[in-house]
Amino acid sequence: MPKILIIEDEAAIRRVLVKILTEESDTYKVEEAEDGLAGVELIKKEDYDLILCDIKMPKMDGVEVLEAVKKIKPDIPIVMISGHGDLDTAVNTMRLGAFDYISKPPDLNRLLNTVRIALDRKELVVENTRLKKKVSKQYEMIGESEGMVQIKEMIEKVAPTEARVLITGPNGTGKELVAHWLHEKSDRAKGPLIEVNCAAIPSELIESELFGHVKGAFTSANKDRAGKFEAANGGTIFLDEVGDMSLSAQAKVLRALQENKVQRVGSDKDIKVDVRVIAATNKDLKKEIEDGNFREDLYHRLAVILIKVPALNERREDIPLLVAHFSEKIAGEHGTATKDFSKKAIAQLQEYDWTGNIRELRNVVERLIILGGKEVSEEDVKLFASK
Repeated sequence: MPKILIIEDEAAIRRVLVKILTEESDTYKVEEAEDGLAGVELIKKEDYDLILCDIKMPKMDGVEVLEAVKKIKPDIPIVMISGHGDLDTAVNTMRLGAFDYISKPPDLNRLLNTVRIALDRKELVVENTRLKKKVSKQYEMIGESEGMVQIKEMIEKVAPTEARVLITGPNGTGKELVAHWLHEKSDRAKGPLIEVNCAAIPSELIESELFGHVKGAFTSANKDRAGKFEAANGGTIFLDEVGDMSLSAQAKVLRALQENKVQRVGSDKDIKVDVRVIAATNKDLKKEIEDGNFREDLYHRLAVILIKVPALNERREDIPLLVAHFSEKIAGEHGTATKDFSKKAIAQLQEYDWTGNIRELRNVVERLIILGGKEVSEEDVKLFASK
């Protein structure tokens, strides 16, 4: 149940806001604070999904509340409530991190729309934060081969910049690892990293997924919904398998990169976004351009920096490190002791043709840990890892 806090010194305005929100949805839990100081004390003790905060208040004004909340709980979206004379201040609060502002007296549709959008984005940010806690361990980059060293050096140089990056390489090579490390080592690391698998989303839904939609834009659009670009505001969006994106969606992505604006499906309203774009593909995009499947102007926008992730067959010297890493990780997942691999077992694994790359190697290591002896032998590899 979304929990909303209203911080407003005018009791009449508080009553109006509570009435609007509770009549809109019986799932909203609404609490009140009569001034900024009381509001901040509540925020310290309770978890809220959204804050509606007046600007002019005694004891602590709305700007001071905004600054305090951004230090205490920065992920809570704050919508400022502005009187006519507070409009300039309300606009300035957006620069300080406010989600939006509404004017007094509150317009019903404007208020409800803003609340729904803010709660949608909060839900995405919370989910992203939860996943991000696992990121460092889950997305370790294992390897000391020349190719991996070059990639790590490239990440160190490129990550702190705002340059867009296109990551190429076959399926299963770990392109998503590169994207995660580019984000984690960037100045946007405190912001969200939003991933979109362009190949997994039906072409008729990709634009809604990326840019959001308004209620009634299509048959199943029963409410306004923020898109991934909005969710990534202040952070990074990772467009995986970008070569599978429809030409229509490509045109809109190009506009977003050129103008830092998006439009939800079914709306003509521009929404400003501050997003760094990292893309990845297993396709030869230059050939896709020749075949008319990919826009050349979008390619040049995305490929400011190119990072090619080598196939596992090109970095066989990393297999011992990868096996040790996967063995420890998989044993932990199964609640069993880590298994050692004999030198001959490792040598045998280094001889295989890894068409499925690192993803395939991980599956084979898991099979060997389950089915192999106390120490995985060369015979175990031949028996259980054969193609």
